[in-house]
Amino acid sequence: MVPINTPHKNPNLLEALSAGNSSVRLQAALAAGTDADPGLLETLVARCAVEPDFFVRDMLTWALTRLPAELTVPTLVGELRSDGAQARSQALHTLSKIGDGRVWPEITWSLLRDADDEVARSAWRAAVVLVPEVEKPALAEELAAQLGRGDRNVKLSLSRALVALGDVIEPMLLTALASADPVVRAHARATERLLRDPEAAFDPAVDEAKRIAALGPERAAEVAGADR
Repeated sequence: MVPINTPHKNPNLLEALSAGNSSVRLQAALAAGTDADPGLLETLVARCAVEPDFFVRDMLTWALTRLPAELTVPTLVGELRSDGAQARSQALHTLSKIGDGRVWPEITWSLLRDADDEVARSAWRAAVVLVPEVEKPALAEELAAQLGRGDRNVKLSLSRALVALGDVIEPMLLTALASADPVVRAHARATERLLRDPEAAFDPAVDEAKRIAALGPERAAEVAGADR
């Protein structure tokens, strides 16, 4: 096992990871992953927490997956308790890419319900990758309880996470379809359509579900027929 405090031998690479030019940072992250030096672990994790560029963050995640998991995973788990939303989100994203199922207990309900949408979305994606089979119904129930949350991107992420769990979500969707909240019903119906047809377009499904929720099935069908 390589000690976590192994010093990195290339100070120029360390400097490049925080350069003002995003292209320089991207190349530095690529070099870090190619080199796969454990001495870069803490620098890469710290950079994930503040890196503003999506493509650089993605390369930083790749670089971290190239390092020994026995070093990387405990460090990333520690980031899940960070006060910084991006630190939590990126740690979850990277853990989902590493795919070590032993991390599952660290994907807490508080992360799944994080007030920051990006953290919650990352937690949903990580959860469906790491969840043991026996825990899928409980996870499906927790995720379905958040149907109706957020904007279009948040809703789509939640629907995709639910669909990734498979048929176990059906009882939860039935409950949501009976909700008094039309937004919850619309989101549940759109998710149900995605479960039946993963290639279905999400926005039309949401629009149709909202129309049904607002007008009722018969009147919605009449309006849809009139539009053709």
